[in-house]
Order: sequence, then C-alpha cells, then structure tokens
Amino acid sequence: MNDEALAAMERRAAARGWVFAPTLWQLIEARAAATPDAVLAHEDTGRELTFASYRDACLRAAAGLFAHHGVTAGTGVSWELPTWNESLVLVGALCRLGARQNPLIPIYRHREVGFITAQSEAALLVVPTEYRGFDFEAMAREIAAARPGLSVLVVDRDLPDADPDVLPPPAPAAASAEGAPVRWLFYTSGTTADPKGAPHTDLTVTAAALAMAECLDIRHDDVSALVFPFTHIGGIGWLIASLLTGCTLLTTEAFDPSETPAFLAGNGVTLAGSGTPFHLAYLAAQRAAGDGPIFREVRSYPGGGAPKPPQLHHDLKAEIGGVGIVSGYGLTEAPIVVMATTEDPDRKLAETEGRPTPGVDLKVVTLDGRVAGPGEEGEIRLKGAQVISGYLDPSLDAEAFDDQGYFRSGDLGIVDAEGFVTITGRLKDVIIRHGENISAKEVEDLLYEHPAVADVAVIGLPDPKTGERACAVVAVAEGQSFDFATMGAYLRGRGLRVNAVPEQLEVVDAVPRNPAGKILKHTLRDRFTQGDSTSDGGKP
Repeated sequence: MNDEALAAMERRAAARGWVFAPTLWQLIEARAAATPDAVLAHEDTGRELTFASYRDACLRAAAGLFAHHGVTAGTGVSWELPTWNESLVLVGALCRLGARQNPLIPIYRHREVGFITAQSEAALLVVPTEYRGFDFEAMAREIAAARPGLSVLVVDRDLPDADPDVLPPPAPAAASAEGAPVRWLFYTSGTTADPKGAPHTDLTVTAAALAMAECLDIRHDDVSALVFPFTHIGGIGWLIASLLTGCTLLTTEAFDPSETPAFLAGNGVTLAGSGTPFHLAYLAAQRAAGDGPIFREVRSYPGGGAPKPPQLHHDLKAEIGGVGIVSGYGLTEAPIVVMATTEDPDRKLAETEGRPTPGVDLKVVTLDGRVAGPGEEGEIRLKGAQVISGYLDPSLDAEAFDDQGYFRSGDLGIVDAEGFVTITGRLKDVIIRHGENISAKEVEDLLYEHPAVADVAVIGLPDPKTGERACAVVAVAEGQSFDFATMGAYLRGRGLRVNAVPEQLEVVDAVPRNPAGKILKHTLRDRFTQGDSTSDGGKP
C-alpha cells in the first residue's frame, strides 16, 4: 500500500458519499458521527447495535482491556469467539487501543491455537467458556500454562468494562501509507502443515472491503447477511463495509439451514450472502416454501470463499429473484482481488468471478512459466493494495512470491478477452491421469446440473496404473438416486471427454466444508485413499 493507492481509495469512497478514514478506529468514529442511530448489527437473538452505541461499547471495552488486562498499543491479542455483537465490539476496542489482533476461526483447536499464539507472541487469548460442545476455556488455560506471558480472558457475552476516561489518546494515523503498522494477523488453515500468518494493516483490509462494497453497489439502506464465522477475514471485511456505507448486518451465532433463511427473510435481507453452501440452503428453503419468493427485497447474492456451480446462479435468480450471485475471489493473503458487479452480464455472473478490482495487477502464468494470453489457463499471481507484503514467517516468502514480486496464489484460472476471471481449480486439484490433465471444477460444474446431485466434489486418488484416478463424491438430493452408470452416461451425454469421466463414485450424506464454505478435499482424499469406500465404480 502506498500513498497514491490511499488517495485513490479516499476519492472512490467520496464519489459514493461514503465515510472513509485511514485507521479503523477513525472510521468507527466517522460513521457514528454520520449516522449515529442507524443499525450496524442485528442478531438473530433480537439484540441490536446502532453505530453510536457500537462506538460507545467499543470505548468502554477498550477501557476495560486497558485497565484490567494491560492491553495497549502493540499488544498481541488472539481471540476465538462466535459471531456475537460482542465480537464486533472487541474488534473496535482493540482498534481503539492500537493492539495487534489475531481473530481465530472457532474450528481451531489445541494444535493450531497453540502454534498461532506462540508464533504471534500473543499476550492475551480471549475465548468463550464453551461453544458448540467444546471446552474452549480448558484448551486456552492448558495452552497458557505451557507458555509464560500468555494470559486468558474468558468472555461469555460480557466484555471487560471501564470508564473511557482512563484511556490514553488514540494512536494517530501513520505519516504515510507505507508506514502503516500491522494491526491484524490472519492465519490460513493448515492441513498437513502449520497455519501461515498473514499480517495486514487497517489499510489493506479496508482496501478489500471498499472494493467489495463498490462491486456490490452497497447502499446505506441495504441489509446484508453475515452468516459465516465473523473471525474469518471476510467477516472483518463486512464490518468495514458496513462502516464505510452505513448498511446493516444480520448476524447469527451459527448458521441453520431452516432457521437462518427465515431470520433473514423476516428482516428484509437485500444482500443474501455469502457463499455456495449458504446459497444452496436459501434455494432449498425457497423450494420448501413454495409460495412466492422468501426474500422479497433481495438485490443480489454475494459469493466467495468457494467455487460456485454456474447453474446455482440461474436457479437463485429464477426462483427467488435479484440479479443472481455476485461473487468475488481472494485469499487470506489477498482478499477481494477479483469481483463481479451487479451490472455484469448474466453469463459472466454465472460463469466467472468478475474482473480484477481497482488497483489490482493480476497475471496468469502457465505451468511452463509463460505469461498466459486470453483464455489460456495458468496460476493466478497478484499485486495490489490488499495483498500482504510477506508472511509473519519470512522463510515462507521465497516460495510465495515470484521474482517480480507477484504473490503466487496457487490457484489456476483463465482471464478472457474482456478481463473476466474464471477460477478453474487449485494447482493441486489438477488430476493427472495417464499424463493428461483433468480439471476437477469442470466435472463438478457438470455434475451439479444433474437434478439428483445436491452437492459434489471431484478429487484425485492415487492409482498404480494411471498415476491418479478421478473420484466423484456426491451428496444426493432428497428423494433421488444416483449411481455410477447414471453418472457416466450423463457426463458422456454432456460431451465430457472420456478421460475426464470419474472412475469412482462415492455417495455421502454431506460433502464436508469448512465454515467459509470451502470443500475439505484433503479430508475426502484421506478418507477414500484409506479404503473407506462404498464405490460401485468401474471404467468410464
């Protein structure tokens, strides 16, 4: 992030009549002054925060953290809370103090939390007593007992509280954008390796939120669904988008496929996010309801975090309304670097993730190292205001950045002649059978269009003869049936080359996804590599 990029962000926000500030605490104050009585957050419990009451709650919590727990500028604070109003307040309180905060997704357990708090040198770990049947307090105290200097704060809806008069003055904004301090540490999920710490400044996360707000054309009277874990970088992005635009967030502690759509419908949701598993639940709720659209005021379905089947876009638009899915692409290290807009053509909304957002420099590099031309597949590499300058562990940087300073995403994609980006898979999701490449996403998109398929993942499994074989893992729609012969005939009928037709079919109750909606393909590979199979597979 440089001063030129910062000035461009200020101009873009001003052009839309939004508030803007170079630090998140200044943004909180600016929004509270602009629309004090507007609602920032409405929980499914009925509890609300206006922008003014949010600012005031942040100040009292900041005072409590400062007076009772010694949190001040630069203090490392890791926190792992559900999506509560108090979680939003904790963010603001830590911003007021100038702490370096590290939100943790609530699926993290002893291994990840222990590693992260040690590497980030956290001085305070904030957890609930218990959440979804897991004893977070016991885990936190065990971790802290093994690491001197780490304290535990247990929060069950009640944050520390004190008179804001005890607070020191807020830290001023940095003299230049390049000098903005690291205020955030987000960690990527570790599967076979340790999680990677991605340092962000207030400006880098605001750059991503501003881009998203522009693409979605967010208005002050919009009502947006924040139904995934708030501690995800996307959750922080939505908080900032609300502060920029003045829109309202509808939040829920845990997504329920029946109750959450009803909650959103009852509160006039206009932006029904935020990814494929949630969109699938909305569509199922609509089909169960039958009479009229369940979301009568919906404008769009923000997406991201996981690939979308193109047919899902068409189904939502036709059966509930709005412009359909407006999706974005990014990573923890580089959030919202690509996004569609509400005015993009229908086909582009269905089949692509949109175009690079303002200021993003994106290139595609083929597997043999060439810069790809339009329509040519390769690895997506990135520069931009929202892209980290390096990992917390600098030993990871040599592999993460190319020799021109572009961040290597590890994702495969295509940019068409009009600049629209299609994500075709992960480098590791290319299935190589007899030396020929098979795109898992291509097969998944076709299978999803079959009426018996509710959800699907295609994975590569080791094969002694071919190197790898393609395995389709399918959750079958209620009342339907789906078998290997049906799959093969359908895919061949759709024109899929014989080499790409999966050689194995596994029917499961549900395709496993993480809280952000990404399919846990490593879990499926482990499961079916180890022989946990009910396959009726054969040759394609």
